[in-house]
Amino acid sequence: MAFSMLQLFLLGALGPRLVDELDISPTVLGLTTTIGFGTAAVLSPAGGRIVDRVGPRRALAALLLLSAVALALIGAAPGAGFLLAAVALGGLPQALANPATNKAILASVEPARRGAVTGMKQSGVQLGAFAAGLPLAALAGWLGWRGAVWTAAGAAVVTAAWALRTLPQDAPARTGAPPASLVPRGTIAWLAGFSLLLGCGIASVNTYLALYGAHRLGLGPGAAGALVAVLGVSGVVGRVAWSRAATPGRAEWLPGLLAAGAVGAALLLAGAAALSALVWPGAVAVGVFAVSANAVSMVLVMQRAAPGRAGQDSALVSAGFFAGFALGPPLFGLLASAGHYGWGWTLVTAEFAAAGAVALAWAVRERGREGGAGCVKDPVPPAGRPSSAGGP
Repeated sequence: MAFSMLQLFLLGALGPRLVDELDISPTVLGLTTTIGFGTAAVLSPAGGRIVDRVGPRRALAALLLLSAVALALIGAAPGAGFLLAAVALGGLPQALANPATNKAILASVEPARRGAVTGMKQSGVQLGAFAAGLPLAALAGWLGWRGAVWTAAGAAVVTAAWALRTLPQDAPARTGAPPASLVPRGTIAWLAGFSLLLGCGIASVNTYLALYGAHRLGLGPGAAGALVAVLGVSGVVGRVAWSRAATPGRAEWLPGLLAAGAVGAALLLAGAAALSALVWPGAVAVGVFAVSANAVSMVLVMQRAAPGRAGQDSALVSAGFFAGFALGPPLFGLLASAGHYGWGWTLVTAEFAAAGAVALAWAVRERGREGGAGCVKDPVPPAGRPSSAGGP
């Protein structure tokens, strides 16, 4: 999970260096996120089918090798066009990441531990943010930004070899199975909509937080990169903690609660323009609330996925999240290029608030269905329903 999105965290953390060396604008920097996540959003439904067919071990090895190739090409980029093409290739491993890892958990982890394991797994994304914002950003000061990116590519190759050696063998590839629907329905549709709005806000923070710190708040490149690392560490803690708390009956309310916390985080980032110290608690709050909400969404998918559809349902929710990541940064980038960071943070606040409204409406709907005469939450009994309140 860390490697699936490492390229985009690196582009955010190394943004000030890339803007200066490659002579690209903040708008072009935002386009890297749009292209990477746009590719992932388009390919996610197909990625879910592939994972359901070939198994998680093969899919995880493929995504790690694809990540290595994309990172190597980013490190070789002579200009904006090559950089954007390399980022597009990096959308392929993103499309495979959630379906493959969720399938691996369902296949090898007992139901009572799946919530905690899912939170730890999802925290890998923020581990990537930490790696980009601190050790790799520091390495860039020594080897240059290209050397730091190539180091990450080599680490992805090593991890691919580890995955092939360590993960259990996949079942024989499925053939002749009827194709699953590419249209999200029921709970999956609500979670996809929530994830789209959430992704818009998170992506803007990921892409522009370091640049905001450097250009508006007067932070040096190292301190600006450390903001991304702080976001990463708080996201790891938040994802693990909130996923453990996402037991059936409670999990349905958590997305709305976390979105409300994300609204407060965005307001702190906006307030940093007047009091720069607020940027640090703002970064922590984004990790604890906004970033963690996506992990809770994945727990809900695994609790409610129909038999044999965990990969496909994970992919459909991920597609919504990736679409948000594609849409959010260009809008923020237009405002940032004009120097209007305040309006940019207002936009992020509105995106988080809209996500919270969707989550609350869904939770109320679910509670109403539970209150009906013995209604179940989904028309098809979900796989891996927990037998106790200890986890999904």
